[in-house]
Order: sequence, then C-alpha cells, then structure tokens
Amino acid sequence: MRRPTIGVFDSGFGGLTVLKALLEILPAADYLYFGDTARLPYGSKSAETVARYAVEAARFLEDQGAQILVIACNTATALALERIVLAAHVPVIGVVEPGAEATALASANKKAVVVGTEATVASHAYYKALLSRGVTTHEKACPLLVPLVEEGWIEHPVTEQVARIYLGEAFSDGFEDADVLLLGCTHYPLLKPLFQKTAPAHVKIVDSAESTAHMVAAAFENYKSEPMTESLAERRGQPRFKFFATDSVEKFKKLGPRFLGHPIPDVQHVDLKE
Repeated sequence: MRRPTIGVFDSGFGGLTVLKALLEILPAADYLYFGDTARLPYGSKSAETVARYAVEAARFLEDQGAQILVIACNTATALALERIVLAAHVPVIGVVEPGAEATALASANKKAVVVGTEATVASHAYYKALLSRGVTTHEKACPLLVPLVEEGWIEHPVTEQVARIYLGEAFSDGFEDADVLLLGCTHYPLLKPLFQKTAPAHVKIVDSAESTAHMVAAAFENYKSEPMTESLAERRGQPRFKFFATDSVEKFKKLGPRFLGHPIPDVQHVDLKE
C-alpha cells in the first residue's frame, strides 16, 4: 500500500498545529510543509495578493509530490480557497468548512462564538459556513493573541488577561448562552487550555486544526483504520517530513517546534518568484 504524501500550506508557523493533528491521526504518511514566512502576515494583504501567493505555494507543493493539499491558513482559506481549487490538480481541503461542520455538530442550541484574526473575521467565512448549517454566530477578532503565542507567552498572566477580555466581549450581546467556541486561527490550539479556563463553563471548544485533520484522514480512510502494529510501522517507517520556508530557516527551526511539539532539524529555503 502506497504511503500518502500530504502537502500543508500556511503563511507561517500556525499551520504546524494542523500538521501536528494530522500526525496523530495519520502517522503513516509523508508530509510536505510550506510556510510563506517571508510574506506573512497575509491578514493585511488584499484578497488578490493572498490568492496569488497561495496558488504559487500550492503549485510548489504539487511539484514536490503532494497528493492532497491542506490549506492550513485561515486567511488563505477564507479569501482564496476557490482560486486554489481551480489551480490545483489534486484535492484541496481548507480549515473553514471542517471547523464549521464540527461546530454545527457540537452545538445543541445552534449558537456559537468564533475567535480569529482580524482578516479571518472580516471575511465572515466562518459566519457564512455556520449560517448555511443553521448556526448563528458571534465573531470576535483577537489580534493580540498571535504575537503572544509567537512570543512563547502561552501561560503568561498577560495572555490570560487578554483572553478573558476578548472572551468577555465575545460571549455578550445575546451570545451569553452560545455553547461552542470555535478556534478560527491555527495559533489558537496552543491556547486551548487557557480558553477552557477562561470561557464560560458550559462551552465546548472546537479546534479547526483538529477538525481539518479528521477531514483529511477521511480521504485516506484505509491508512486511518489500519492499526499501526510494530511490523506495519517497521514496513512503512515513521512519518517523513520536508519543511520549506521563504524566510529565515533558523527562525523556522526555533519557532516551529512550539507549534509542532517536536524538533524541526532541517528546513529548506525556497524563493518563490513573483
């Protein structure tokens, strides 16, 4: 049975939380991760620019042998998924639809709160995806959380205070009884324990990174369902990785492990021509 090769694309480091979730479900796969670190953040760029960058990255990953593309960037998914799907020659999965689907299934009263970056919230991608599933949504941009995560302040009192303020505003204006909090940014899984601590006690937390990994796994159901016995693991070997970044590989090797959960020994620099 051939090992699948999964290409994961993000504007930077956050998509590594999607890769981490994929590894837990599909350990017998090969992974290509592309972080467009030279051109982040995508959130401040136009939809046209984001689409152009994302299509370039998708083509690069296809050229490297990706059999499926995972757009692990909320901004790129929200602003450019259709363009990527049209340009790609392999299946494409973004983070918005899986997160919305998991939220709709988890919500008893069909009311949810979505937290994300300003660009993702401004796109209303989650709002539309949830509305189509009968869920009313209060979206809340939390711009301070990404830099706090990248600073490594996961358990810092300042981060907890910021989260409490954001969630206090998010669960207001008629959404006090919303029963699901959807993490609409791939940096936020690192803050899941903090969100569990600061969100109202009745709230379930849905992680779009985790939901996306489950959707990708469904595309490779035979790999997911076959138990990883010792002999099978030996036959297939451990997951093989290739990491690509458009900016400093040293910075990627330093910051990346915070998101992936283990060291990243080798990163290849890529210069995508405009």
